[in-house]
Amino acid sequence: MSTPGRAAARRKTSHVLAHTPFRRLWTAMAVCSLGDWLNIIALTALAGSLTAGAGFQTQSLAIGGVFVAKMLPAILLGPLAGAIADRFDRRPTMVMADLVRFAVVLSIPLVGNYQWLIIATLLIECANLFWVPAKDATVPNMVPKERLEEANQLNLLVTYGTAPVAAALFAVVSGVVETISAALSGSPVGASQVALFVNSLAYLVSAGLIATLREFPKNHTRHVSTPSVFRQIVEGWRFVGVNPVVRGLVVGMVGAFAAGGAVVGIARAYVGALGGGDAGYGAVFCAVFLGMAFGMFFGLRLLGALSRRRLFGISLVLAGITLAAVAIIHNLVIVVVLTVLLGACAGVAWIIGYTVIGLEVEDGLRGRTFSFLQSLARVVLLLVVAAASAVAAFVGSHTLTLAGLSYRFDGSNAVLLLAALLAVAVGVVALRQMDDRRGIPIIADLLAALRGKKYVPEQEEEQRRGLFIAFEGGEGSGKTTQARMLAIWLRDQGYDVVQTREPGGTKLGMRLRAILLDSAHQGISGRSEALLYAADRAEHVEKVIRPALRRGSAVISDRYVDSSLAYQGAGRMLDRDEVARINEWATGGLVPDLTVVLDVPPAVGLRRMGSPADRLEAEPLEFHERVRRELRALAAAEPERYLVVDGTLPQEEVTRIIQDRVREILPDPVPQEAEAATGTLPAIRD
Repeated sequence: MSTPGRAAARRKTSHVLAHTPFRRLWTAMAVCSLGDWLNIIALTALAGSLTAGAGFQTQSLAIGGVFVAKMLPAILLGPLAGAIADRFDRRPTMVMADLVRFAVVLSIPLVGNYQWLIIATLLIECANLFWVPAKDATVPNMVPKERLEEANQLNLLVTYGTAPVAAALFAVVSGVVETISAALSGSPVGASQVALFVNSLAYLVSAGLIATLREFPKNHTRHVSTPSVFRQIVEGWRFVGVNPVVRGLVVGMVGAFAAGGAVVGIARAYVGALGGGDAGYGAVFCAVFLGMAFGMFFGLRLLGALSRRRLFGISLVLAGITLAAVAIIHNLVIVVVLTVLLGACAGVAWIIGYTVIGLEVEDGLRGRTFSFLQSLARVVLLLVVAAASAVAAFVGSHTLTLAGLSYRFDGSNAVLLLAALLAVAVGVVALRQMDDRRGIPIIADLLAALRGKKYVPEQEEEQRRGLFIAFEGGEGSGKTTQARMLAIWLRDQGYDVVQTREPGGTKLGMRLRAILLDSAHQGISGRSEALLYAADRAEHVEKVIRPALRRGSAVISDRYVDSSLAYQGAGRMLDRDEVARINEWATGGLVPDLTVVLDVPPAVGLRRMGSPADRLEAEPLEFHERVRRELRALAAAEPERYLVVDGTLPQEEVTRIIQDRVREILPDPVPQEAEAATGTLPAIRD
């Protein structure tokens, strides 16, 4: 018997980099990320050298001015850039942004004064604000849906993994320039100028790669329903506010940025207080990125059986606890080790956030959503970085003595503790907004995930011996056909199969089905509809599904709880958590071993159906779009238990993909004993 906790990982297809369009886009991202990090290092170094003779305070303010100039454009142009990413062809937008960055960076060492450096930094960041949302909104269209998480892992790898590479490159350039300068008794060109020349070439290379990439999707512009750019920005912000999953993600990710900003603001002073100096600061810097890489690539594998939505909130809480330990421990070696763990938690949260947003948000709003998140994060980061040093100075340095033991507590410790409390708070808020396993103890769920299993309550574990597979999808997705094909295939393999459906899997369910789907009952309220579906499901689980599972049968259901979350939760815009609680009570917490989601654009599915045959099919296209987004979001939150299949593929290929996945979780065959008693239902319309 295969339980949810024993569900095997999905069979791997070719690596995501095997997709040529994404590979070229990823290469451009790698080159640009290297240029961005090199840009930060070179600009701050050049700002310091240009003001070296004006004193330490002026030099510090000059370097700080570079960071302010880099963050300030997000306040003014971030939302506008996101709207343009959604409104116009993304490829020319990205190429133009790269060319602007190339020209402006090239001009900095040629002009050679601090005023132009600040103006140029502002222009570079303005161009960057147009490039990044266009890139982020394009990635989900370049790879198969089941490969999006892997693609985001690679994206974040080049985003943060190129930082130490850029630092090493700058160190090499500095060493070469200093050697040449010593040999020639002085050189008119410094390391910062040479690094900026290299930086400009990186942007030029990226422009060439993007310009030759012809596979950029353009149909996202069709979703823009108004010519007003301001209206598009408002739509993107409104979507973030009303969607609970995206709202939880944004709260968590922006809160994490705030905590990170506090760390950035006082990290150098804190490491110095520990006696680390530049070398210690460099070790902590590397530890953060090492931890992030570990979290992105190994954290999700280590906790693969844990719900992604739940893992997001847990990782933020763990990051806060780790940061608190960093704040109170005065040992640089231990701090470096804890920083690795802190970075790992941040890496897990970041990759989950990007993946869920990519699946949850429709293409026409994706650019604005990413831009909204990035702009808000930068604004928060700027404010917190500015406030952190002020708070640290206000607290000052104190020595606490107790029982002959002394402990130094200064402003750096206070800022880190405040940042830790903030991380824990936003983690708890995100967990409440996004938790899709309410009622399941978090500690037990986490311990089971560490063992590679999904936590199942003991009572349910004892009662279940069979295999439970649910099929979900929008109207005309082909799920009924595929459910029937899977049932036939399993019987051919020697399994006892009970094929059923919702609503209508019982005698009572048939009556409820007539009420729920009859076009004559258009006046049913959303809440009444949700309760009727829950009543059908409670009867279905009690009379059909649980008895079959106790016998060891394979149960294949055409629709289950996810349909209510999608149709009544998202479609009718009811509170998703309320719908989930009702159905959890109705089913006793019974969860399928595998849920197959057939993903078909609603316009395609409705065309397949022809004229509407029931109440749900007659709903407007926007209703079915919301249903599709919710099904994809549910699958993204718990990928180990879902299989998302492109329903527009040929029927035979869809069948093969489903069979390959089901083969991985099949128990030993049970002789067919119950089929005669239970029977099978005739095929119904999708």
